[in-house]
Amino acid sequence: MPILIHLKKVHESHLFLNKRVMKRIIILTFIALLGINCQAQDFNKYFTNNTLRLDYVFTGNKSKQHISLSNLYSIPKWYGKTRRLSETPVEGNGQIIVRDHATGDIIYKNSFSSLFQEWLTYDEAKGASRSFENVFLIPMPKDTVDINVDLRDNRRQISASYSHTVAPSDILIRRIGERDVTPYVTLQQAADSSRCIHIAIVAEGYKENEMENYINDANIALNAIFAHEPFKSAKNKFNVIALKSPSVESGTSEPSKDIWKNTALGSHFDTFYSSRYLTTLNLYKLHDLLAGTPYEHIIILVNTNQYGGGGILNSYVLSMTKHRMFKPVVVHEFGHSFGGLADEYAYEEEQIPMYPHDVEPWEPNITTLSDFHGKWEKLIKQETPTPTPESLDSVTIRTRIGLFEGAGYSMKGIYRGQQDCRMRTNENPEFCTICRNALQSLIDFYTK
Repeated sequence: MPILIHLKKVHESHLFLNKRVMKRIIILTFIALLGINCQAQDFNKYFTNNTLRLDYVFTGNKSKQHISLSNLYSIPKWYGKTRRLSETPVEGNGQIIVRDHATGDIIYKNSFSSLFQEWLTYDEAKGASRSFENVFLIPMPKDTVDINVDLRDNRRQISASYSHTVAPSDILIRRIGERDVTPYVTLQQAADSSRCIHIAIVAEGYKENEMENYINDANIALNAIFAHEPFKSAKNKFNVIALKSPSVESGTSEPSKDIWKNTALGSHFDTFYSSRYLTTLNLYKLHDLLAGTPYEHIIILVNTNQYGGGGILNSYVLSMTKHRMFKPVVVHEFGHSFGGLADEYAYEEEQIPMYPHDVEPWEPNITTLSDFHGKWEKLIKQETPTPTPESLDSVTIRTRIGLFEGAGYSMKGIYRGQQDCRMRTNENPEFCTICRNALQSLIDFYTK
């Protein structure tokens, strides 16, 4: 065959192949766009732009736990996710799953942790029984749904489960948040309100005449969080308000000093008899104050100069504001409540057995090596040994990724990915690479 004719046939063949490739690309693009539209339409198929608030009571002790439904509320507008409805980016210590009653299909899912489950790890729970309030928000369903709430122990096994049915036409679902809404100011407006993360900052222990001081503290907290990556680069994806919720008295309660204050949320130190553990048990009241405002994640600022705070996944952050460590503490606790990050420090004098060494923690920033796959193993350079203080200089140790023993309240058997991190010490200025990656993945989950 002459060369020119051969080349012509090759050219025609390539054109034919290119047309086939282009056609396939167009079809795949159409399918992808259709998938995106279907994903967006899934929300409108099952839900309205309103919120169903579910109040539960978690009760029991170490050997037996129970879940009970307390109240149902309807609140205007929905500020949670509208895509990837049946996915959870982190496992949590519990999950709430919503199924369409007619088909049994999962139409919404979210994860959480709770003070009740933490209390179960303490000796008091071996004998005594206690109850704790818990509140979950889901989009208001258009039709009847089946809701399941489960609690998981530190072996990631379901320890308690409760299922019930909700019909949106139920006359006992009380409507709130339509009037007498707590005043608030918008501190930061997201670039796209339809694809953003809503945060509400709440005043605790600030009297009416201290609201200006509170707004200043709220801005300090906000600036502290968004000074850290990956929040800094994703700042325009967050919408932040500051709730002006006044208290009768300034400060917070300190039971160990027999100081009890009349505050908006009844917060107090000495949670579980730990002097610096600052929490509130009044979650119903917290969400009453927030009804009718744009919120999903919550930061509670407490007007006290005593050191302390706390953070619970998809529940709330609580931090003191008048102590010099205010900024690093509120950032650290936000890592817990928003990111589901574990504490990376360990106690030499008292090791807390919160993580069994033969079970892989669900938190992305610690490992027992029981199932390390999918965490940060790809970031470890295989050709070099795991870094230790004895083998590397201090600068290299700070930036090196490996397996550093001592995390999750245990000196042995639990590992973190870098020498130091915002989730380990207040002195470290940044989240480690592992935590940054996990937080970025979470931001992408909610906003892309």
